[in-house]
Amino acid sequence: GLEWAEQITLEWGGMALTSFLRKSPPPERQIVVGICAMTKKSKSKPMTQILERLCKFEYITVVIMGEDIILNEPVENWPPCDCLISFHSKGFPLDKAVAYAKLCKPFLINDLDMQYYIQDRREVYRILQEEGIDLPRYAVLNRDPDRPEECNLVEGEDHVEVNGAVFPKPFVEKPVSAEDHNVYIYYPTSAGGGSQRLFRKIGSRSSVYSPESSVRKTGSYIYEEFMPTDGTDVKVYTVGPDYAHAEARKSPALDGKVERDSEGKEIRYPVMLTAMEKLVARKVCVAFKQTVCGFDLLRANGHSFVCDVNGFSFVKNSMKYYDDCAKILGNIIMRELAPQFHIPWSIPTEAEDIPIVPTTSGTMMELRCVIAVIRHGDRTPKQKMKMEVKHPRFFELFEKYDGYKTGKLKLKKPEQLQEVLDIARQLVVELGTHSDCEIEERKSKLEQLKSVLEMYGHFSGINRKVQLTYLPHGHPKAASEDEARREPSPSLLLVLKWGGELTPAGRVQAEELGRAFRCMYPGGQGDYAGFPGCGLLRLHSTYRHDLKIYASDEGRVQMTAAAFAKGLLALEGELTPILVQMVKSANMNGLLDSDSDSLSSCQHRVKARLHEIMQKDAEFCEEDYEKLAPTGSASLLNSMTFIQNPVEICNQVFTLIENLTSQIRKRLEDPKSADLQLYHSETLELMLQRWSKLERDFRMKNGRYDISKIPDIYDCIKYDVQHNCALKLEGTAELFRLSKALADVIIPQEYGINKEEKLEIAIGFCLPLIKKIQLDLQRTHEDESVNKLHPLYSRGVLSPGRHVRTRLYFTSESHVHSLLSIFRYGGLLDENKDQQWKRAMDYLSAISELNYMTQIVIMLYEDNNKDPSSEERFHVELHFSPGVKGCEEDRNVPTGFGFRPASAEVRALRWARGRGLPCMGRAACGSAACPSLSPGPGHTAACPPWRRPALQTPGGKWDRAAPQSQRHAQPFGDVAGALWSLERGRAPAVSHLVRLLITSHHADRLDERVAWVVHAGLDALVQGPAVGGGFVAEPRIDGWRQVAGHAVVVFPQVGVLSTAGGGTNEPLCPAVFCRV
Repeated sequence: GLEWAEQITLEWGGMALTSFLRKSPPPERQIVVGICAMTKKSKSKPMTQILERLCKFEYITVVIMGEDIILNEPVENWPPCDCLISFHSKGFPLDKAVAYAKLCKPFLINDLDMQYYIQDRREVYRILQEEGIDLPRYAVLNRDPDRPEECNLVEGEDHVEVNGAVFPKPFVEKPVSAEDHNVYIYYPTSAGGGSQRLFRKIGSRSSVYSPESSVRKTGSYIYEEFMPTDGTDVKVYTVGPDYAHAEARKSPALDGKVERDSEGKEIRYPVMLTAMEKLVARKVCVAFKQTVCGFDLLRANGHSFVCDVNGFSFVKNSMKYYDDCAKILGNIIMRELAPQFHIPWSIPTEAEDIPIVPTTSGTMMELRCVIAVIRHGDRTPKQKMKMEVKHPRFFELFEKYDGYKTGKLKLKKPEQLQEVLDIARQLVVELGTHSDCEIEERKSKLEQLKSVLEMYGHFSGINRKVQLTYLPHGHPKAASEDEARREPSPSLLLVLKWGGELTPAGRVQAEELGRAFRCMYPGGQGDYAGFPGCGLLRLHSTYRHDLKIYASDEGRVQMTAAAFAKGLLALEGELTPILVQMVKSANMNGLLDSDSDSLSSCQHRVKARLHEIMQKDAEFCEEDYEKLAPTGSASLLNSMTFIQNPVEICNQVFTLIENLTSQIRKRLEDPKSADLQLYHSETLELMLQRWSKLERDFRMKNGRYDISKIPDIYDCIKYDVQHNCALKLEGTAELFRLSKALADVIIPQEYGINKEEKLEIAIGFCLPLIKKIQLDLQRTHEDESVNKLHPLYSRGVLSPGRHVRTRLYFTSESHVHSLLSIFRYGGLLDENKDQQWKRAMDYLSAISELNYMTQIVIMLYEDNNKDPSSEERFHVELHFSPGVKGCEEDRNVPTGFGFRPASAEVRALRWARGRGLPCMGRAACGSAACPSLSPGPGHTAACPPWRRPALQTPGGKWDRAAPQSQRHAQPFGDVAGALWSLERGRAPAVSHLVRLLITSHHADRLDERVAWVVHAGLDALVQGPAVGGGFVAEPRIDGWRQVAGHAVVVFPQVGVLSTAGGGTNEPLCPAVFCRV
């Protein structure tokens, strides 16, 4: 695009004014946009950022009128402009601005006359009321001698009566002047009385508490009921009627302390507006005739109320908003003024305006719904301890928190965990004098319970929890950790869980995948990181994205969802506010949560058979293969072939664990390692604790192995190999290799060995989720009222009736395994009759592990041209990715078929190959293509290096790009390589690309060459004077455009040579347009 504008000072009639001009010469005819505001506003950071971007419009020049001119010069001496951005603030002469507008008649971005009304809260409330916008209940007290009937005030101890309207405390008292920020809130005596006095922020204060309970006796005020908002206010910023950005901030009424980040900026939280709130934003913008307008929302009692309209306001510290605002303002200005000045400009038709994309079958259909079920990101090792308890104090605790209602109880709150700790401490003391073996074992469990709860010196519900399950007849059988025989009397199964926190790496994974996920949406194809205004973000901010994010109640799952949302929607700041505002907890009806410790009878049978087969001290025979792998899963057969003798492998694993714990103990004895900090603040002591526990639990007293500990062992070694490799402990690679082979058998088969068991267990886990997904898909085409603009308020939006429904479900491994089982074995399609489905099932069969961030994505498309009853009306795709890449390459994992194997880009590559044109194949790319459940034609989709993401998306394994040195070593031998370099910003690529396109090929091939570039999905506009049939060596880059919605290629002094997919053949200005 154009180079950044630079700010220069000009002289206008002897007065200084500021102008933003390009470093390159502008066209002859320019639209002058005048900025008329006080210096504090016109030179603010948001204004500067937006104006710099506005100047990237070729025909727009910005002139900022100095404060000296505005205050001291008559309007006749003010510089002329074609468009005026002017707004009132303290000290601003609004009367002069109105007079200037009448004199010069510029196009006004914000109406000036309406700004008089905005300064009076009474007028603001009147206009809001006339527009049917919800307000808090209010009354106006006018202390005006000419209107005594509006000055009736009766004050009581806990209420005030204004002109007959009674307002019990708490109520709000606002001065009628919007410039007066001294708003008071009066509290009832039952809450201590007094008042909170709000004011414009001073340092870190925005209000103070006062013991004064009496209302003010001079001045005119609005009295309104106090709205309980849970301590947050919502600030909404419109840019035209079809765009709104919303943020929540801590309410100044809460404690008056302004929350600031490390840079001293007020903390604001991203907020999604509801459909009704979006309609309110449009109404406010239109009613007050303010294109750029800020207003305040109060969310209370399930409703939203407007409590203030501020007029011209910008969002602070949001690059996405700066980009969007400048783009929208520029388009508004050009749409209004370009025809008057005969400037060749048409409204850009952006790909994301209408959500139509190619399906995997290659047809163009409208995307209607995206549903994703995603596993959480990288976490610390989960640890668990089970014990059966019968002490009366545990039963009392169980009863206290209503455990008998469901037979199950989860304790996560600090006070609850403290009660469990108190019981454990008491029982440890009571059992201290006994020497019985059974009591000793019980005592060791209680001591472990006590020590885990005492860790860190404080409680955190995310890190630790206790589950109690009522067993009316005691434990059904001896557990691997506790084999003593018990009498059939009621007991409680206590399960203590700790660890399992989302790591910093997990947060990065989730946020990166969120960014990558944008490519699933219209206008998001290509480089997943994209620019902030890419398709999904515009769809979302222009009210046509119906998004809901659900997460189970596990802390790691909820934080994964928040990090994903941050990346998906280009949000900024910490995860906690995003979690609170945007992620819905879905622990109701078992939608995303499951009690993995309360196994079904089928799971008990499956685990018993697994233990039996894996305890065999001999090589697997044919019968074992039939018993353990009746589904013929390729990954399972590979792992069994590697293991051969399970007991022998377990012996090796146990020896390696002993060796590992021995090495850690030696490190602990070394003074140099005393203060060694491991990944995520873990210490060597804690690392030793988790490995020592596995060492104790894995081999039982009878010499047999507890197979249920295999997943925990693999979990721990995977964590240490990835995050603590700096310790250089011996044997970790071998331990990882052996434990992974065992885990690749144990983990998937715990969810059923044969098809019938897999389905039965999967339905137990996933039935509520499956029903919810089915409902989501049905509602997409049945519910026509969700998150759409009201027809009366949809003028100016190219596709107001279209919306995309997105439902994201974040959960744990059990739900992902179960959902895949339902898809694989639920009779969805017949492998013998559908080759595409067979290829997809073969791919799933070869996947050994559903790693962190595993995704199952369902995409629903609709063709509105087809009959509603036709099978061709709807198209459903299933996409799958096994998540992040493992610690070492799995050679048995097959290559997938890519996210969009039949998309325009791949069709173009085939088209190019068929004509002998150069294209980048897999060898040049070096990355595996993305696996998909709808692979399309059976070939590997190439991933061109200029479009190679740092990691792949749904339908893709995570794969970091090649090292920098390798990436820059790609040859420039063809158009693809040149464009790849062009996107990377390498200077030689521009002239090289031009020579390739123009001077290096014969005229009869030129059209095909350029058309291929267009089809292949490349974005560049190369512009410059013609020289000998080609271009100068270093032409200028200037973005891209479309004509009639199609990419067009134009050459200097020639006109249109090629159009991609049709369009106009009218000659355009000299340029080359290549649609990216």
